[in-house]
Amino acid sequence: MKLAVIKTGGKQYKVKEKDIISIEKLKAGEGDMVKFETLMTFDDSGALELGAPSLGEKVEGKVLSTAKTDKVSVVKFKNKTRYRRNVGHRQIKTKVQITKVA
Repeated sequence: MKLAVIKTGGKQYKVKEKDIISIEKLKAGEGDMVKFETLMTFDDSGALELGAPSLGEKVEGKVLSTAKTDKVSVVKFKNKTRYRRNVGHRQIKTKVQITKVA
């Protein structure tokens, strides 16, 4: 089994084949194949590849869906000053299934 560390959306994810990850919104449609910048790969035999800064695009995935996440409520309140603010936010996430780790 081969593991990889990829970078997308300003975050890093540890993935292997057939993993389903939820990442920041991508401009790819449902069913499209996407490639990810690979920072590191690791094999069961102990073979480790490190990028300086990256190894290129060695990980491929298939876009499953793009949807909004649950609402996060942001509340601001100051005591004794009649100041109250309530704001909701729903982040858009893309679900991707990893198909190939080279």
